[in-house]
Amino acid sequence: MDRDLCFCNDIKGLFHDIGIQYDSSQWYLFINTSIYSFKAVLLHTLNMFPSIPIAHSVTMRENYDNVAFILDRIKYNEYQWLICTDLKVVAILNGLQSGYTKFMCFLCIWNSRMKAEHYTRRTWPLRETYKLGSHNVIHEPLINRDKIILPNLHIKLGIAKQFVKALDRNKPAY
Repeated sequence: MDRDLCFCNDIKGLFHDIGIQYDSSQWYLFINTSIYSFKAVLLHTLNMFPSIPIAHSVTMRENYDNVAFILDRIKYNEYQWLICTDLKVVAILNGLQSGYTKFMCFLCIWNSRMKAEHYTRRTWPLRETYKLGSHNVIHEPLINRDKIILPNLHIKLGIAKQFVKALDRNKPAY
């Protein structure tokens, strides 16, 4: 326990006690936050083993300092798991400003306020660096963006939503 966070920082020991052979390439870290709790869970990539909770707090909120604190306590730098989480936590992990922002995409410099080009412009400039003070970057990234994977459900729902928005409302398909 530290600052209302219950966590495990000896992952190899935990796996030994559970009786599962540990290989960091077969697990990814799932971070889930809500208004009620903050959780970090290890999920098996092939779904052959149960999820293993490694951090939990009912008082911490999702912000940069708390995410950095949790990653430090579970020794993320030692294990370097892939991280699966929602887009709000992805923004926090990359040091981006939260809320309604102009440049919210962590992959590119997508201008969310350029409404006229949202469905006509096909390519946006890639986000090469995370320079503090530019394009909504307010903190140093906590992890390498290559370590982030997005949950399929978020991708599917997002694509379906954008598809419906792009339909011509005067056509029979709508």
